Formats: sequence, C-alpha cells, structure tokens
Amino acid sequence: MEPKLQRRVQRYGWDKASAFYEDSWSEQLEPAQNLLMEMADLKPGEKVVDMACGTGLVSFRAAERVGPTGSVLGTDISDNMIKSATAVAEANNITNLTFERKDTEDLQLNGANFDVALDSLGLMYYPVPLKACEEIRNALKSGGRVVAAVWGQRDRCGWAEIFPIVDSRVETDVCPLFFQLGTQDALVKTFSMAEFINVDFDRISTSLHYESPEEACAAVFAGGPVALAYSRFNEKTKEEAHTEYIESIKDFWKDDHYEIPGEFVIGIGYKA
Repeated sequence: MEPKLQRRVQRYGWDKASAFYEDSWSEQLEPAQNLLMEMADLKPGEKVVDMACGTGLVSFRAAERVGPTGSVLGTDISDNMIKSATAVAEANNITNLTFERKDTEDLQLNGANFDVALDSLGLMYYPVPLKACEEIRNALKSGGRVVAAVWGQRDRCGWAEIFPIVDSRVETDVCPLFFQLGTQDALVKTFSMAEFINVDFDRISTSLHYESPEEACAAVFAGGPVALAYSRFNEKTKEEAHTEYIESIKDFWKDDHYEIPGEFVIGIGYKA
C-alpha cells in the first residue's frame, strides 16, 4: 500500500475504532504495557512523549509516574483518539499531560529534549518504521531512551487470520507488514539502523480473554486496525467475515470463553 494511503487508512480507521478500543483491548494489552513501563523506568520530573497513544492507556500511567514536576505529551494520528484522551485528562484535572494529533513519521519535535519516548503497539502501523524511529530519536535529548512494544510473530498470535479475512473482501491489503517488527530481532535491527545504542528487547507470551464470539469479533473488527474497511462492509459481508473469523479461533474456546494466544516484543534503545 502506498504510504500516503496507508496513513489515511490508519487515521480514519482509528477514528472509527476509538469508541470500541478500550472495552476491547485495555485488559488484553496490559501485559505489554506493564513490561513497557517496567523497562522505561520513568522517574519523577522526566519529560516523556508517548506516540500512538490512542485513548491514553500508557500516557496516564506515565503522567502519574513522572509526577507534577514532569510532563507527558501523548500523540496519535487519530483525531477521535486525541479528543477522547483529552476529555479524560481535563475531567480529572491532570495538568502534566497534554495530547496532540501528530504523525510519528513527521513528529516535528526536533530538539524537544524529551527524556523518554514511548510507543505502545504503534510502530507496526507506520508505513516506514525506520523513519518513525529517526523522528523519535530527534525528539530525544542525548542519553534519552525509547521503549516500544509491538506484536510478536504471526504464528504466535492466534487472532492473526483477521487480516486475510478482511483483505479478501477489500481491494488493498490492510496492514501488510503488521507482524514484521515482531519477527526474530527485527525491532532491534530497526532501532540500531535508527542509530540508537545499547539496544535490547524482551519477548513475552500472553492470551487474549474474551467472554463470547461477539466480544472477540467486536475487538478485531470494530476496535482494531481493520475498522475502516469493516465499517464499509454491508451486513451480509460482516456476517460472513464474523463466521470465518470465529472458525479461525475455535480451538481457543475454553469451556465458556476464549483464551487466544498472543505475543509481544518490547525493545529499548538510547540516543548517543
């Protein structure tokens, strides 16, 4: 997919997904976010940027960690995600946290001197992840660190059939390189190519818990990366896609719920 089109798909797709995102994914993404926060080891007073922040699941945790003497800027390509996160911050009078709509491949934050950059499950959506990493590096001060989480290898993520199921019903691939950065040491190599040093990573296995087929379908179709394509399906196409997806995850039904396997890769690097 041409990069400009891919950005457009992501922007408007996540606008569609924003209303379903937290209900569908907050529990399921928590293991990756916990490890990301542990590796980031945020300190009071630090200045943090959280890219692909979505509704702020990581941003709010970061703001609490750096305290009133620190600050957090959450950025996302989706207007609706930013509006949702901003509303929560304002309602709770959180003054060390702001949100702005920005494309990570064009952050325009050069020389911002952030201590820490976070990216929780955003890198695999960028058309050119290396360019995004270079933008992140430019926003960091010398010695600053980046910590990013991506989904792991395709064959270790039991929900992965969602992409061919949707791709077969649209004219272009949806997130064609989604699992690339989670394969072997691809994330480490990308960080190194972006001139980060002392790069390291960890890989964790987890499971995605859903109570019913309806919940499982809502997460991947309406609350995830294929939301824009899905929103254009007619009811018959939606029903057919649901049936095919439920068949693909049937082996993960345990008594009265789903436990769908997943894998995350979390990497860290430093600006020289």
